[in-house]
Amino acid sequence: MNKTTQTAKFLFADWIAAILAWLLFFIYRKYAVNHDVFSNLPEIFGDLKLYLGIVIVPFFWIILYIIVGSYRNVYRKTRVREVTITFISCFIGVLILFFTLLLDDVVVSPKDHYISFLVLFSFQLTFTLLFRLILTTRMVKKIHHKIIGFNTILVGGGNNALELYQAMDSQFPSSGNKFVGFVTVKELDEYPLDKHLENLGSYKSLAQLIEKMKVEEIIIAVERNESKAIEKVLSEVEITDVIIKLSPVMQDYMLGKVKTTSIFTEPLIQISPSLLPPWQESLKRLIDFVASLVAVVLLSPVYLFLAIGVKLSSKGPILYQQERIGLHGKPFMIPKFRSMYVGAEKGVPMLSSKNDSRITPFGRFMRKLRLDEIPQFFTVLKGDMSLVGYRPERQYFIDQIVEKAPHYRMLFKVKPGITSWGQVKFGYASTVDEMVQRLKYDILYVENMSLAMDFKIMFYTLLIIVQGRGK
Repeated sequence: MNKTTQTAKFLFADWIAAILAWLLFFIYRKYAVNHDVFSNLPEIFGDLKLYLGIVIVPFFWIILYIIVGSYRNVYRKTRVREVTITFISCFIGVLILFFTLLLDDVVVSPKDHYISFLVLFSFQLTFTLLFRLILTTRMVKKIHHKIIGFNTILVGGGNNALELYQAMDSQFPSSGNKFVGFVTVKELDEYPLDKHLENLGSYKSLAQLIEKMKVEEIIIAVERNESKAIEKVLSEVEITDVIIKLSPVMQDYMLGKVKTTSIFTEPLIQISPSLLPPWQESLKRLIDFVASLVAVVLLSPVYLFLAIGVKLSSKGPILYQQERIGLHGKPFMIPKFRSMYVGAEKGVPMLSSKNDSRITPFGRFMRKLRLDEIPQFFTVLKGDMSLVGYRPERQYFIDQIVEKAPHYRMLFKVKPGITSWGQVKFGYASTVDEMVQRLKYDILYVENMSLAMDFKIMFYTLLIIVQGRGK
């Protein structure tokens, strides 16, 4: 299963569709103004705008499709969803093209604008949807016939897991799950599933197994007396991008928790790894990049002032870097203007407190306005951080936090940020217990992520800076 090749097929199909749509629309525009245009073909094919459009317009469409997430998880496409997404994307795209390129066209009457819009929309939608549905239909057929499959681990080795495995293994059309083994939540001498799948050991090794076996889905089918282990299982895979599905009980059906779009496959409760719609993810990254670039340029005099201030305040480097843990639990280096005396932290890592003697007088001023954090705009440009996320911590403190609050690992689903809900509501933490208290706000952010939430947090962060309420 080659995702890159399949993605390239969709991208190429969309490119050809955009070229054909623009070509036919260009011919229509010429015909609308001059009905005898076909007797003078050079008027069409000798126009430089035709070829500029063939180069620029398809590029615009590809960018738009990337933003709305058309090329993410191409093997997870369904025909119903494809029709919906394509219709909305084409409508928005044609609207943009109409107001940027076509509104000042020569027209016989105002209604020609509406006709032009509908003609371009019809061409773009027809060709794009036709090519996409051909590719999607062929792909879905391969999944249904088990030619394409998603590596899957089953959690639970009891009767529930056995029944689910047998139902999914024999169902037609197939859901595409290719079972590579099962993990257990309770130690037993023998499991009903042993005769059918490889026992991969305890659920505690799930994170390593997912990476090693390129697993895309986890299906949890534990026994009723093992249901308390579900939370522990989820905490083991929180830092991965794997799709998690749960085998429902009758209570879930009654409460309406089971949502499915297929009428043939086994109904499962799905926990998606995506916290934001694809278009919001793309827009969030774009906002991060543009805003950070603008900030770096506008704050360049401030950078110079702070660099001189740090240098004059005490001996040592202007900047210091420290390893922090970010997205998916991966380490990265975070830069700051140095606010402490050189050698202030020796041996065991320490957290700063309100009247910390290690902080220089100039460092205290910077921290009050959070100016020591502004070099992190470069880290946002690099992509290791976001403007809004959660405050990244060192591994030393994370190990202590996880002992008291294992759900801290939920934060690794998103990028850390320069500011966060936790910092706005709680501020800097001076102890591990305070970190745990602040954690609830960061968890709330992860569970309620949206661009609107980001803008609110940035607004209140600026308010805190202006009022000088940092510490």
